[in-house]
Amino acid sequence: QSEPEAAMAAEGPCSLFALSAAAVSRSMAALEQDVWALPGHLLRGLLPLLTVFHLERAEDAARRAGLSTQPIWRKLWDDVMKTRPPNSESITCWRKKFLETFFSNVLHGVLDVSSDWRLNDRHFSPLLHSSPHVSQLTLCNMLQGAVELTAQHNHKVLENLAGSLRILKFQHLLSCDQPIRRSLVLLLHRLIHHGSVSQVSMYSWPVPDTVLLVLILTMSAGFWRSGNALAYHSSPCGLCREEDKAQSQESAQEGEERGCNAEQEGSGGENQKRSPKEADAYKISVLSGPRSPPLQNPACEETSSEVPCGHTSIQGSSSPHSSSEQLSCHPIPQKPRRRLKPAVGRKRRCLRRSRGHYTDPEDLYDFVFTVAREDNSGLLDKTRTTEGENTENWTSSSPGSPGTDHAGFKKRGGPVGILSLKAAHRFRSVSTLELFSIPLTGETCRTLSNLLSSWVSLENLVLSYNGLNANISCILSGLRALSRHPDCRFRVLRVSDMFSHMPCMELVRCILSALPQLHTLSVSFDLKNQLEGSRPEVNPSCSKAEIPESCLEVLEIRFPREPLHTAFLLPVLKASKSLQQLSLDSATLPCPQELGLLLGVLKECTPNLKKLSFHDVNLAEHQKEVLLLLQDPGLQEITFSFCRLFESSTAEFLSEVINTVKRNSSLKSLKLPGNRLGNHRLVALADIFSEDSSSSLCQLDVSSNCIKPDGLLEFTKKLEGHIQQRGGQLPFTHLRLFQNWLDQDAETAQEALRRLKAVCSVVNDAWDSSQAFADYISVM
Repeated sequence: QSEPEAAMAAEGPCSLFALSAAAVSRSMAALEQDVWALPGHLLRGLLPLLTVFHLERAEDAARRAGLSTQPIWRKLWDDVMKTRPPNSESITCWRKKFLETFFSNVLHGVLDVSSDWRLNDRHFSPLLHSSPHVSQLTLCNMLQGAVELTAQHNHKVLENLAGSLRILKFQHLLSCDQPIRRSLVLLLHRLIHHGSVSQVSMYSWPVPDTVLLVLILTMSAGFWRSGNALAYHSSPCGLCREEDKAQSQESAQEGEERGCNAEQEGSGGENQKRSPKEADAYKISVLSGPRSPPLQNPACEETSSEVPCGHTSIQGSSSPHSSSEQLSCHPIPQKPRRRLKPAVGRKRRCLRRSRGHYTDPEDLYDFVFTVAREDNSGLLDKTRTTEGENTENWTSSSPGSPGTDHAGFKKRGGPVGILSLKAAHRFRSVSTLELFSIPLTGETCRTLSNLLSSWVSLENLVLSYNGLNANISCILSGLRALSRHPDCRFRVLRVSDMFSHMPCMELVRCILSALPQLHTLSVSFDLKNQLEGSRPEVNPSCSKAEIPESCLEVLEIRFPREPLHTAFLLPVLKASKSLQQLSLDSATLPCPQELGLLLGVLKECTPNLKKLSFHDVNLAEHQKEVLLLLQDPGLQEITFSFCRLFESSTAEFLSEVINTVKRNSSLKSLKLPGNRLGNHRLVALADIFSEDSSSSLCQLDVSSNCIKPDGLLEFTKKLEGHIQQRGGQLPFTHLRLFQNWLDQDAETAQEALRRLKAVCSVVNDAWDSSQAFADYISVM
């Protein structure tokens, strides 16, 4: 008995059609084209009996017959993966979801294809045939996946990924040896520089390998060098080789033009005085893209709260005047002759190789961390500055012995620095960079700042729990330089950390002053700085200073239990006329009038505001202001999350809330999680949709509100009555019920949910309320 027949036999007696379909499925290699021509009612019974190889190939035939393969792929997921994927209700294509997860599991050796007959087809190459469906991929630990993907037998797999992969993630990375790093270089070069990856994310790296981290950052920014380091099985990258040939021809032509103009250019005083080393620096400045002038602190320069990134002190550093021990982050800025075009969306133009300072082209470490040997006339001669230049100190000294760098790695042939781009080519780069739970040292921050300053394709930057502290100034310096570039696309910045180096509003002001083109800004901190004495206070003059008009549309601030002073928020809101979404989290109100002042400022300064959110802000004593917000005709979405709205309220306040929402025809979404609604208040909320209501409310979130099954059932019945009175017409479409006490009476809860799902889309979870209560008691 074949495996398809055995699977059918397990479900009961087989019909003649089922037996015939099983026989056909065994001979698909010979009958495939005839099968695709079958009428829909026959094809429907055959599809579940196909292997993954033929099911994937059947997609077009099924579509022509008016059939969907989605239920088959979903069942395949349940049978093979045996897990419920997160956000399963939002999955639109189970074929893609299955094959993408299948690829990852096979690559990392956690799935055996012989475990299910539908995966075991001699025509099916697991990695090759699933790779076109992979849009995001996670590499973990020792990067075994990178080694496997760059193996010669997976050449076609890598080519498929270069066209399909958009998001590349690294998680729980460990230090690795040189051969593995070479595999990673090849992978990044193919997927980013010559591929379609637009986002690089790194997660959970408590003790990062500095070499590996900088390598990933550098290649994500589009910088790398040619040569053997980019060789694929002892052969140079074919794409680079073709472009190098075209570039060499162009360079030869440019050389002839320069020769014609050499005498004329040579008469210029600046060029005549330039030493060979300075000429190299000039070339680097052109090759690496336009450099901004040395950076000042981004906004509020008169405050002492920001430290220039070049002056960040490192414990045990030697004298800053010792040029032999200095670590270069920037070459001396030179005026560029031409501007580099954005890297994303264009074919990268390879630059000629630099052969001067790298004696071992195989050594990746040399590229990432070597600063070229300099003589007295070199780039790092700090005893003089070029006339007219304002040279900011972008260097720091190396602690410890001359033979060891900050990370404890052996130096090769001279001082080890932050980043040298002398041998770098500029390739395609990613548009989104995310760093989660990865400590960034001052040295790494200066490297990142250097990369950011010319990363013109970057649109989104997420820095989460990186322990930045004062180094946030260094990051802002790089972003400020980037914002001055005419081709800058940077629009989204999200910064979150455990401790705040400065008051939240001070940081927001400095960011917006430095980056007026931002569309989305999110600043989030858990706690104030551990050492209160080391935390800068708000400078009054800076707080009153004007901020240039910005393009900000979304502003999210999570305060570390700081007072929300409207006076400090006012300049930000005045500069953000385009603001559409504002979220204030974990703030305290210093006085009862503060919320009223804030509402007045919002009405005056933000005419385009559509979404307003308060989270973990005590609004129990601000009922008047809450009602004013609910009747605002400009707001389409309001969130009061864990704001203790009904903690000490009366039935009269609840009635006013309901009547206010009923009269507001512009409000589309009301989110009330964590406000102690309980059963009776939930039932009362159903009157928002009564026959005399003009409300257009589509979404209601009542998560974490101590709702029990009997209360949910009563709410459902009341809602059904209002629908009947309105002739079946109701704008209400989505209800969120996470973390309520629905497990206390499973039968009643199931009935309520079944009836609710006939009315609207319901999103809930299987939450164990007893366990949650036990956890709460255990930490009291």
